Order: sequence, then structure tokens, then C-alpha cells
Amino acid sequence: MSPMTAQRPYGAYHDHHDDPRPGAAGRLMLRTARFGRRISALAGDVAQLPLPRFGSLAAVVVGASVVYGVVQGGHTVTVVDSVAQPLGFAIDDIDVVGNAETSEIDVLQALWQTGSQSLISLDPSAARETLEAMPWIDRASVAKIFPSRVQINVSEHRPYAVWQKGREFVVVNREGQEIVPFLPGRFAALPIVVGAGAATHAAALIDEMEVLPELRARVKAYVRVGDRRWDLRLENGLSVLLPEDQPVEALAEVARMDRENGLLSRDIVSVDMRLSDRMVVKLTPDALVRRNAALEEREKLIKRSRKDKPV
Repeated sequence: MSPMTAQRPYGAYHDHHDDPRPGAAGRLMLRTARFGRRISALAGDVAQLPLPRFGSLAAVVVGASVVYGVVQGGHTVTVVDSVAQPLGFAIDDIDVVGNAETSEIDVLQALWQTGSQSLISLDPSAARETLEAMPWIDRASVAKIFPSRVQINVSEHRPYAVWQKGREFVVVNREGQEIVPFLPGRFAALPIVVGAGAATHAAALIDEMEVLPELRARVKAYVRVGDRRWDLRLENGLSVLLPEDQPVEALAEVARMDRENGLLSRDIVSVDMRLSDRMVVKLTPDALVRRNAALEEREKLIKRSRKDKPV
């Protein structure tokens, strides 16, 4: 099935929420009502014939019971299809446009789930709702092109990040809507966001970090803390604790010190930027041991120099 590029012929019917035209079920009910009136008219004509007193009444009752049974029994689609297909309205061609993550087979199977085999019985609204319930499909439109073609246009979600919530990893779009579970090997290049509220707030921070590409490239995960601020986990295991307000400005200062002093390559565990007037650096345990040893040695040298100094 190849996507249609030709102009839609006259008579195509699109599914719109505000379309005033009746759906397939509504049209069938209108036909059923007309059929009932015809039965009543026919019953009136039959009543003029020299039949037994209750013959015409029985005919009306039987006919009306058949129509009522078809509608109430949920067999309207089957009945309509049985009439429409021999007349050339069977669904023979289905064009699918806009799908990338969703296969055509999946789209066709979803369409068949509506139960319609002909254009007459196909309800575009029901078909659209069925398609939009699929994981990757964000929006869909369904057009009936008589006598036998269906045009389906879909718009899929765009994966933006991988959200870790507890032990579960889910691919989400930039609005934070869950799409599909994350599988290793796919979407590995997407940023990882962690914690409550991370999926819905990540885009604002990640987009703003485009001004700091050298730092953004080193981020392994964006961790949402208390659903109000962010910590960044870098590839080397270092954490950058950001303030609730103006986090990108704080990151710009970190990037400046890294360019000038190699801050993020030193033996440190974290850089705390939560205080507006200072940066707090936490050393690794080994670096802390070396620092303490160096301070002790410095203190010894100071004491020794004081003893050796002549009075």
C-alpha cells in the first residue's frame, strides 16, 4: 500500500469532531426508520386486500421485529456489509501516511478491529479513536473515499527522553507523556531523567542547556529533587547540585571554572551551587585523605620552622 499523493476525489468523507453529518450508525438508523415507514405503508395497502382480519397486522409485527432485532442485537454492521459489499463498497484499498514507529500491519489490524468490511458501515470517529489508542500514535484522521478506499493519516509521538521512575524505564515525549517501555539498544542517545516530575519538567532545562553544549554533552542523567530543582549526574560520576532558581546561570559558572581550572576533572564528588554567594566542592574520600595529610604535613613544617627560628 503506497501513500496517496493525488487530490482527494469528490465524495471523500473526513472525520472531524464538529462534522454535522451523521455517522454510519446514524445513517443506518435513518434508513431503518424509512424502512419502517415503508412497512407501515405496505401494511396499509395490504389491509385493503381481502385477507383475514389479522393478516396485515401480523406482517407489520414480524417486519418491525426483524428491524428491531437487527439494531438491538448489534448486527447492524454485519447487515450493512452484507448489502454494501456486493454493490462494490467493500474496503479494497487502505493508504497509511505518517507512520514510522507504527507498522502498516498494526494500523490495518486496528482498523479491522472496528468490525467494518465496507465503506458504508465504517465509522471514521470510531476508527480514529481506535488508532489514537495505539502507543505511538498521537493523532489520526480517517477519510472514506468512495467506492472502496480508506485514507489514514497519523502523527506519531516524538521520543524526547527516557524517564526512570523507580525501577521502570519509559520513553516519553517532550511533554512527559509515556509512549512505550524503554528497551536496551533503542533510544540509547536520549537523555535520562529521574524522579517524580522529571518527565514533565525536563524539556525546559535541557533546551536551555543548548547554550552550554560542552557541559550538556557530559550529562548522564537529570535528577529531579523534590519536584522543584535538579541535580546533574555527569559521566565521570560527579554531581552538580543546582539551585531552584536560575539553574542555567549556575551551570554557566561551573562551565567557566571548568574551562579555566579543570574543575570537573579533579578528585571531587560534587559541586554544590545551591547557595547564591558561594560554590561548595566536596572531595572524593581519597582526595580528602590526601588533603588532610597535606594539611598535617604543612602544620608540622610550620611548627618546625618556629622552633628553628632564632630568638
